[in-house]
Amino acid sequence: MSTQTVLPIGRQYIEEAAGKKNEPSWMTEFRLQALELAGSTELPKLEKTRIDRWQLDAYGTYKSQAKLDSPEQLPAAAKQLLPEGAASGDNLIVQRNSGAVWAKLSGELAAQGVIFTDLETAVREHGDLVKPYFMSCVKPDENRLTALHAALWNGGVFLYVPKNVRIEAPLQALFLADDAEATFAPHVLIVAEANSSVAYVENYLSGDDLEMVSNGIVEVFAKPGAHVHVASVHNLGKRSTGLVYRRAIAEQDARVEWVIGELNSGNSVADIHSVLKGNGSSSDTKVISVGAGEQKMNLTTRANHFGRSTPSEMITRAVMKDEATAIINGITKIEKGATGANGEQTERVLMLSRRARGDANPILLIDEDDVKAGHAASVGQVNPEHLYYLMSRGIPKSEAHKLIVYGFLAPVISEVPLEHVRKQLQLLVERKLEQ
Repeated sequence: MSTQTVLPIGRQYIEEAAGKKNEPSWMTEFRLQALELAGSTELPKLEKTRIDRWQLDAYGTYKSQAKLDSPEQLPAAAKQLLPEGAASGDNLIVQRNSGAVWAKLSGELAAQGVIFTDLETAVREHGDLVKPYFMSCVKPDENRLTALHAALWNGGVFLYVPKNVRIEAPLQALFLADDAEATFAPHVLIVAEANSSVAYVENYLSGDDLEMVSNGIVEVFAKPGAHVHVASVHNLGKRSTGLVYRRAIAEQDARVEWVIGELNSGNSVADIHSVLKGNGSSSDTKVISVGAGEQKMNLTTRANHFGRSTPSEMITRAVMKDEATAIINGITKIEKGATGANGEQTERVLMLSRRARGDANPILLIDEDDVKAGHAASVGQVNPEHLYYLMSRGIPKSEAHKLIVYGFLAPVISEVPLEHVRKQLQLLVERKLEQ
């Protein structure tokens, strides 16, 4: 006996929303096919996490957004996430709830053939570039969450870097949710052609009182010799449910670097996956998370080695306080034929209360002999000897405690490519720890 799945959206909703956005027919048809998949696929089965008990239906509806005349019109909390002197808004995309309200690329980069715009615009104006890549890295049929995303995504980012173009200054996106009735499901698509280089930084922000589901996907395609650096900081409120899949495919001699700050205050699922497809390709993934209250988090980092001589490194550090729970998974898969691969991973969880829970699960799956692989995992509380040492140097206990926690997270925070984002990340960590 089968149970009928009741979806939060229907066919009519998709058709009406597509009409409002003047969307090309191929994308609308794609959405409708994904909706059918959502009705027949299951929720992902996550390690020790029952997301079927979470609030997963608060998607809201598509609501068009008024464009900004300047980023200065943003709420104060959102403006703090922008770099100093950002009044011009160059190299910045802002999505507010269901759609982009600001998208601007500098003339210098535009003259080099760089495309940096919201994905809805890119679908209309650059469909030949978007269509071959969209939802080909993260497939709609993987589970119900990916199918629903493919059906209802909105706003988003499309970043295209032509061959041999090296962008020095990071490009930035801000995703702001402040309307509980509006769908919030950004899709980020990055295509870096051969021997190009780019850094992309994004921030997610919502209020504590906003009951919502954020269902996001990031897809990165690094062509031969390309270097892509992605930094992402999520700071959604206590009544939010944050769901995000991040995935990259690196071709020959390409490199993908992830720096992730999962600082949501509500329940969260994050999956970061690097596929080392080409010989000599490499990846580096660093993740930090801070959990508080009764928050539940499931964070997974993955590296799949297909090419020869492919190094990967994954580091995850989570701090849990109160009754928060974190399931931290690291999965390194070395395929047959990936000779010379080297996969290293570390998962560490620091618990600041007796009721907090952490679970670190390092997994190595190796189908080739001529490789190197290693893992380290730890779950524990603040070392009293470390605390005593700092206090013996005249540092008050509360300050010593903070220093130990910040030092625990420092290897990831220091890797954020923008100074103002790095400072903001430090501030968010401090706020969560002091709540």
